Amino acid sequence: MKNSKLYLLLFVLAPIFHSCVQDKKATANQSPREIWSVEQANDWHKKWGWLRGSDFIPSTAINQLEMWQKDTFDPATIDRELGYAEGIGMNSMRVYLHHAAWQQDKQGFKDRVSDYLKIADKHHISTLFVLFDDCWNATYQIGKQPEPKPGVHNSGWVRDPGDSYYKDPKLADTLAAYVKDVLTSFKDDKRIVLWDLYNEPGNSKNGNKSLPLLKKVFEWARTANPSQPLSAGVWDLKLKELTDYQIKNSDITTYHNYGDVKDHQKWIDTLRSVSKRPLVCTEYMARSRNSLFSTIMPLLKKEDIGAYNWGLVEGKTNTKYAWDSPMPEGGEPKLWFHEIFHKDGTPYKQDEVDVIKRLTGVTK
Repeated sequence: MKNSKLYLLLFVLAPIFHSCVQDKKATANQSPREIWSVEQANDWHKKWGWLRGSDFIPSTAINQLEMWQKDTFDPATIDRELGYAEGIGMNSMRVYLHHAAWQQDKQGFKDRVSDYLKIADKHHISTLFVLFDDCWNATYQIGKQPEPKPGVHNSGWVRDPGDSYYKDPKLADTLAAYVKDVLTSFKDDKRIVLWDLYNEPGNSKNGNKSLPLLKKVFEWARTANPSQPLSAGVWDLKLKELTDYQIKNSDITTYHNYGDVKDHQKWIDTLRSVSKRPLVCTEYMARSRNSLFSTIMPLLKKEDIGAYNWGLVEGKTNTKYAWDSPMPEGGEPKLWFHEIFHKDGTPYKQDEVDVIKRLTGVTK
């Protein structure tokens, strides 16, 4: 009788075990997908239309970790501030993730990403997520984040993975798992417009040192095979090897430009000479550099290019202060570098908000 029950149990479990083994083999053997065709890219562009928004982090967070960790995730502020964006006709936000927040609490992290997406969708705002980043502080630490340094632009922003990648050979396995888990979990989410795999690779004087990781993240992301496009934005044309790789491997061509109209138009012309794919500018608008809503945003609309300015609401990132002009005493800069709103929703410059609303079709 005991043997009969054992055989019956094995008979029932065998197909399940076989299926699990086959699923693991399929995942292990899955090949990275090819880059989208130009036709696929243009179909994506027709579907989404003119994307316009900001690089967004709530005013209560100094960096990506403070935004996404359980103790400091702030849905009330996110909801309020995305409401400001909706009110001026913005329809998309570019939002940074961080692998350390995922590593600390994988399911909780993904739940908070889902919560963010629900809030954004309520405001009719799509999301462009960023995975890795070569900008600002080289190291990071889970837990309580530092307080802002008075008057210093992005004093607490952290790279991902930063210096840890070059010190810990095993970190690559963690990063691969992170990319595949996040992209697989949200691969068919209609609220996500694009995956920006690596912000400004080669920045912080890394140069081509960042190229191997850039190649790996494209491979990991293509293996996950999300329905959304993959990209990594061009930001420094002097980094030719990196730039060539980014353009040749991105489904949609994304880029950064903080120059004036003449410089920005030159970038548009240069990128269109080497890429037939839709263009999305994922960073612009720095007032002291003459990258302005009044001049650049109309240019981007005319050229049918997605437009994401840096910064929505002034807060702990201190990006109302310029990159190269710290004010250690704090106080109000004569001219805000980035941001559109004060914390209470009052526009920094009403005439800028009027321009944005006119371009986005908001009548009130």
